Amino acid sequence: MRPGKVTAVTTPGKTRVAIVFGGRSPEHGISCVSAGSVLGALDPDEFEVVPVGITRTGQWVLTDGDPERLAIEARRLPEITAESGTDIVLRADGNGLLVLDPTEGPRALADVDVVFPVLHGAYGEDGTIQGMLEMAGIPYVGAKVFASAAAMDKEFTKKLCAADGIPVGPYAVLRSGMALSEAEKQRLGLPVFVKPSRAGSSFGITKVNDWADLETAIATAREIDSKVLVEAAIVGREIECGVLEGEAGGMPEASVLAEVRVVGDYDFYDFEAKYIDAESACEYDIPADLPQQVTRQVREYAVRAFTALDCAGLARADFFVTPELDVYLNEINTMPGFTPTSMFPRMWAASGLEYPKLVDRLIRTALTQR
Repeated sequence: MRPGKVTAVTTPGKTRVAIVFGGRSPEHGISCVSAGSVLGALDPDEFEVVPVGITRTGQWVLTDGDPERLAIEARRLPEITAESGTDIVLRADGNGLLVLDPTEGPRALADVDVVFPVLHGAYGEDGTIQGMLEMAGIPYVGAKVFASAAAMDKEFTKKLCAADGIPVGPYAVLRSGMALSEAEKQRLGLPVFVKPSRAGSSFGITKVNDWADLETAIATAREIDSKVLVEAAIVGREIECGVLEGEAGGMPEASVLAEVRVVGDYDFYDFEAKYIDAESACEYDIPADLPQQVTRQVREYAVRAFTALDCAGLARADFFVTPELDVYLNEINTMPGFTPTSMFPRMWAASGLEYPKLVDRLIRTALTQR
């Protein structure tokens, strides 16, 4: 990614939004693509944008914010590097960013009104950057520290939602050094899905059809997280629902539902199917073709899950609906993908809230923190 000239000019009357993206997680590239879509949707008459990229090593840089540089090109994901812009740091004494210009020396960048952390995975969606922004006193889009951490950890998502009466499928948790017992194998049956407990975008997930392949699958998941989930496969349709924090203190709102069907050579909805080959590997129904009572049940569970985890701003809740029309929660994402093929903005567009208005609402909701 070759940056253009970076400028930062404060415009009176505009809301100053820092879009933070990239990051240290394996989902770095998808975060960049999501950020490109958000940057392209912001109304320049309403918002002044400060595009902040985080490299894979954790370096913060002020970039030019060109959405075209943040798109997937020839199956290659974009990346933020040290050469993508000018070094910056967050001031701990207020809402500002300090630019570390090697030619001009340190210079203050005017205060930002709100941060939109378009970050997926560890160090961005798990409460870490949220805690930093809380300490700095800067409003931000999305879930707070607890909800971010709880939703990122699939074990605690399941525990909190199950405690609120939302059905979840059978699973086992393998902490560092643990193995799956024979009794747990009997309980879960085959096939199972083995996944990192704290990861997203289907990184590190393996479908296991033979117990002989289990250890390899666990090792793959532990490359991302020492804690691993082994989940019984639920035969059913994959249904998603977007949730937004209510306006003016109102109840959370659920979008229309979407169904994702994986076609072609893909065995399940993995990273390649989601992002690289989305148009050929998946078919989508928005709204999902479900009986009215099942649609109501899924939307109710989505709102209850949002509340059970104490979410804020936005979330996407993913479910399975079995042939018997039983509904099971799979997971919750507190910063779902915002790429052109992502379900969250597509579901809200089908609900009557187009992408630019969705982004605007999220920012306005975050500003109420002040």
